[in-house]
Amino acid sequence: MATESDLVDREHLRSFLEEHLGEAEEFDVQRHDQGFSNETLFVSWDDTELVIRRPPIGETADTAHDVLREYEVVDALQDTDVPVPTTVAATEDSDIIGVPFYVMERLDGDVLRYSEPDRFQNSDARAGVGEEMIDTLAAIHSVDYEAVGLGEFGNPEGFTARQVERWQGQFEWAFEETTESREVPEIAEIGEWLEANVPDEPAHTLVHGDYKLDNVIFGPDPEPELAGVLDWEMSTLGDPLTDLGWFLFFWLDPVEGEMSSLMQTMAPMFLTDDDYHTRGELLDRYEEQTGVEVQNLKFYRVLAVYKMAALGEMFYARYLMGNSDSTFYAMMEDGVPQLADHGLEIINDERPI
Repeated sequence: MATESDLVDREHLRSFLEEHLGEAEEFDVQRHDQGFSNETLFVSWDDTELVIRRPPIGETADTAHDVLREYEVVDALQDTDVPVPTTVAATEDSDIIGVPFYVMERLDGDVLRYSEPDRFQNSDARAGVGEEMIDTLAAIHSVDYEAVGLGEFGNPEGFTARQVERWQGQFEWAFEETTESREVPEIAEIGEWLEANVPDEPAHTLVHGDYKLDNVIFGPDPEPELAGVLDWEMSTLGDPLTDLGWFLFFWLDPVEGEMSSLMQTMAPMFLTDDDYHTRGELLDRYEEQTGVEVQNLKFYRVLAVYKMAALGEMFYARYLMGNSDSTFYAMMEDGVPQLADHGLEIINDERPI
């Protein structure tokens, strides 16, 4: 595991921050150990708490770890209805800490990943969490991306079909390593169904690309207030319903039936409490907030499962290649088949919304 000293040259970073924020007596850097992608560092600069985002050590895919692209969208959203952290600076200069990086102010609050904060353990707050999540997703999809300078941020035409092709390609890469261990023939069936059922795309919007509960931060007040949307590295222009399908995949319904062991690991189990909204209720609220009648939801739900399964198969391939000893990556030996079953159940109407 990379350490703070592996990820940043403290003296070069101090000089960079002095240029943008002035001198500071207190300066400390700590690595945040959550997540599987870009590295996050917490920086104390006197009374100001900062966050640095930088690519991980080693070779990285240009698109998957382009932190400056992430900075571009967060910076563009500063004066919109989408809550994001305040940006400070970004640089392409790899001489400072070895890679491009950007700096933003750190938000105060909680990421709801494994448990609820005590202040949210009541029915009103639990209802408020779902409402904040949906209202913020609607705000993202309502951004006038041309007006905020993101008109060239993506290639939205044909986005949905390309998503199917992209994740098919990821499976092909992973299967070269994993099929000797075990095969998942259901994946081909799901891919063929997706290819045959690509819907006409709704009006294109800004798309977050990884919108779910543990990629936002809630402020410290007793009433839920979504203080900031994080992890924009997958953002682009495209089909907003891909965001909705992904969000609903990770939102465990209070009336959820039997869940796979993998879903119990990936999704917040506290969402099954009766005080939380059902997926159907959240879908209704999304339609109310956006004025969009959601069509072809089955496709977007299946696409979300397919995408997660592709990620899982890539994780498992890296585990078999000896590039990771993560127990989560190892779980994908059985986890991807479980996801494949999940996807087929949606296709066959055995998992209604």
